Amino acid sequence: MNPSEQAIVIDAAVEGMVLSQSLLDAAGSVLLPAGASLTAASLNSLRRRGVEQLQVVLAGAPPDEAAVRAERERQCQRLARLFRRSADSAATGQLLDQLHQYRNGG
Repeated sequence: MNPSEQAIVIDAAVEGMVLSQSLLDAAGSVLLPAGASLTAASLNSLRRRGVEQLQVVLAGAPPDEAAVRAERERQCQRLARLFRRSADSAATGQLLDQLHQYRNGG
């Protein structure tokens, strides 16, 4: 754990906190990726799954730019995979473009 992150119990987590590490289930599948902002729905889901502890970014800590870029790239690759068979449609192509813009902070 680096100085810009902290382990907290799930009951201390609040909406808007950002995960500093990917949250995995018992099988090793990613429940939430590093950099994900917690929402009321995600916190409820994690509680139902029995998650007890999270690694979060400390408030005011500068974001790790390399991690942010890597997460954006991972998200864009996932979009490409999800739309691989339907991107030929004009409407779907526009949707994909808008999703890429959103994922890249635009």
